[in-house]
Amino acid sequence: MGHFFGTCGIGFELTAHDSPVRLGLRRTRIVPKGVRCVVLNRREIVRQSGGAIALSLAQATITNAADKPRIRVGQIGVGHAHASKLAAYRSSPDYEVVGIAEPDDKLRRVAEKQAAFSGLRFMTREELLATPGLQAVLVESRVGDLLDNADAAIAAGKHVHIDKPPGESLPRFRKILENAARNKLMVQMGYMYRYNPAVALLREFLANGWLGDVFEVHAVMSKVVDPASRKSLAAYKGGMMFELGCHLVDLVVGVLGKPEQVFGLNQHVGPPDDTLLDNSMAVLAYPKAIASVKTTALEVNGFERRHMVVCGTKGTFHIQPLDNPVAKVTLEADCPGFKKGTQEVKFPKYIRYVDDAADMAGVIRGEKPDSFGPRHDLAAQETLLRACGLPAG
Repeated sequence: MGHFFGTCGIGFELTAHDSPVRLGLRRTRIVPKGVRCVVLNRREIVRQSGGAIALSLAQATITNAADKPRIRVGQIGVGHAHASKLAAYRSSPDYEVVGIAEPDDKLRRVAEKQAAFSGLRFMTREELLATPGLQAVLVESRVGDLLDNADAAIAAGKHVHIDKPPGESLPRFRKILENAARNKLMVQMGYMYRYNPAVALLREFLANGWLGDVFEVHAVMSKVVDPASRKSLAAYKGGMMFELGCHLVDLVVGVLGKPEQVFGLNQHVGPPDDTLLDNSMAVLAYPKAIASVKTTALEVNGFERRHMVVCGTKGTFHIQPLDNPVAKVTLEADCPGFKKGTQEVKFPKYIRYVDDAADMAGVIRGEKPDSFGPRHDLAAQETLLRACGLPAG
């Protein structure tokens, strides 16, 4: 069986220490002949594989969060495309958001008008990091500034959430991970499919060996990028593989581990007035498996075709679309909660970043180990840089 996300500490040892989010199962509705339908319902608890299936991270912690001191968190930067995720932390009973640091006047003025940042105090990075009781920092600056800001937060003794991808320098990222591990600080990456319920169920299948030995993984993530965004993304040599492919590389490395070989093909086929590498593919080679990652800035309604397929000797797990997931699972034999043959799996509506925030709170409070860890994060970043044709030494 392949690797799957686990915990790791100093030394960056990737293990299967922490099981993924487990969700209840409920059967429902008539489906096409030969396809059985299963609906995952977070409110139900059933017995599976000899143990109880727990609620989602967010739901499991929300009931007792009111009895615990809130974690003081701040944010550095609003220049990242996902900077508004701060709204999830403002809504969480686990956190108290103390303020934001954004040195760019233009970005700050725009952010002040957005609901995610409304009413919050803006301050300098130094003021934020010196805030009494501050425990964690979300690093949501422009990609080129992510590592500098993360480095400063780690040096100040704060846990950090770094949005993706973590820059273009592997040595600097490695140093940040090492410094954090040395000081027992969490580094959480902002890859948005990590806590996706379909991906969590996939990890459950992998952990239990229900798919057998994985020999193939294929993942696609595309969209149409507008002209202004194309020009800004062209500043990064990795193009769309760097921008969107990073999410998929994170998933593939979670399933199969670090590849032995990486072959990247990145080309520009779009408008002639920019240089964005907008049509990309990477092949990741393993001793007994091959994975492919595909991304483009040109696909009409690409969100609907975003998908991931994992094929093993005992079954296939296909998630499509990734953003509002539905899974089609085909098995050669029954396994707990699932039958031989093909079944469609439905999930509750998924809201990004809620489970990320809940997981980070659990780690900071010492209630659970890190679900991913530095060994995985470093392997994913090295693989991404190789797929982009960038230095990975």
